[in-house]
Amino acid sequence: MQTSFTLAQLADPDIAEADTILRACVHCGFCTATCPTYVLLGDELDSPRGRIYLIKGMLEAGEPATLDVVKHIDRCLSCLACMTTCPSGVHYMHLVDHARAHIEKTYRRPLIERLTRAALARIMPDRRLFSLTLFAAFFARPFAAMFERLGLAPIAAMLRLAPAKLPLRRLAAEQVYPPLGERRGRVALLTGCVADVLAPAINEAAIRVLARNGIEVVRAPGEACCGSLVHHMGREAEALAAARRNTDAWMREIDGEGLDAIIVTASGCATTIKDYGFMLRGDDAYAANAARVAGLARDVCEYLALIDIAPPTTPRTIQLAYHGACSLQHGQKVTRQPKALLARMGYGVRDIPEGHLCCGSAGTYNLLQPELATRLRERKIRNIEGVAPEIVAAGNIGCIAHIAAASAIPVVHPIELIDWAGGGPAPAAIQGSALAKAALADRPA
Repeated sequence: MQTSFTLAQLADPDIAEADTILRACVHCGFCTATCPTYVLLGDELDSPRGRIYLIKGMLEAGEPATLDVVKHIDRCLSCLACMTTCPSGVHYMHLVDHARAHIEKTYRRPLIERLTRAALARIMPDRRLFSLTLFAAFFARPFAAMFERLGLAPIAAMLRLAPAKLPLRRLAAEQVYPPLGERRGRVALLTGCVADVLAPAINEAAIRVLARNGIEVVRAPGEACCGSLVHHMGREAEALAAARRNTDAWMREIDGEGLDAIIVTASGCATTIKDYGFMLRGDDAYAANAARVAGLARDVCEYLALIDIAPPTTPRTIQLAYHGACSLQHGQKVTRQPKALLARMGYGVRDIPEGHLCCGSAGTYNLLQPELATRLRERKIRNIEGVAPEIVAAGNIGCIAHIAAASAIPVVHPIELIDWAGGGPAPAAIQGSALAKAALADRPA
């Protein structure tokens, strides 16, 4: 694609990067076939190619974003399926992230949108505030339809997505979890924000599996939200502050006893952490360390596939549908490892038709674009039901919460299933169910 940035514009490193990305696009349109919003809406401007044209025009003009541009960029899920499909290697993720930052700086949204986005950016990365908000949402759930009629669709969406029951605990406060037996490695585990509140059992399962396989796990003091939630809302300063905070926390461990990896159980977070080197490339004080941190980041299944984990103590023959979270399969290109690990644990693993299409969660997307998110979820659940699984396995807390809110089939993280087959408790989503009781009855004496 030909561009026409001025030399003055190209002096800005972000514009120079955008120029390189834009020039890689050859207008082929392969991306349209795998773009969820184009598949739903059939509008060229709601495809990656269409959005690239809009971003190009906006950045070349050097002017504030327009309503039309904002509408179509807001509809993008950042699922990155287009990057998997693109034969030219267009790095759409960095381009759309820059476009969102430009929109945030130059476009004044209506008051309700501004307040909603500010509230999400403040509440969701803060474990305490998020917990309190979900507690309040439990009592406000019956009023979801009323909020929708008042034009407050994001609040209505949040109430409908809020779990009917929250865990009454968080991950234990220990900073170091020793391995069982001889130490084979040492890793840091991202506690995060949303996952720590909604499903602490996921990180607990990861610690048990790692410990059984000789891996010491540390929770680095000072680590917190990875920054992805605000990053994808264009709130660049807040995202970079989160990246710096976590880089500092993990570098203290790296420079101390050392780390073999930084383990992440929420694939959306891992995609962002693996990009810290790019995000902080212009910060002389952090660029090198951020690149080191990014190079150590691993999805939990990605790491387990590298260390040859022990075979199951209680092989499971349960039939699973594997949902490849977009941030995992498209953002990190981790596709076979989770399925291979689950199969090794005895599970029957079935692929879901249209597995490349997003479920509609996408961070805060299901709150800010609830109509499109619901349509995508309905499509995903139909495809899941088509393979008749007993459980759905998904490697991202956003996908788990989003699909589970409308599915009768339990949705759990692969690490919970790996832990269960290795002697751990049944996943929280099926504890007490007929499925878990049947598995318990089949357990060898």
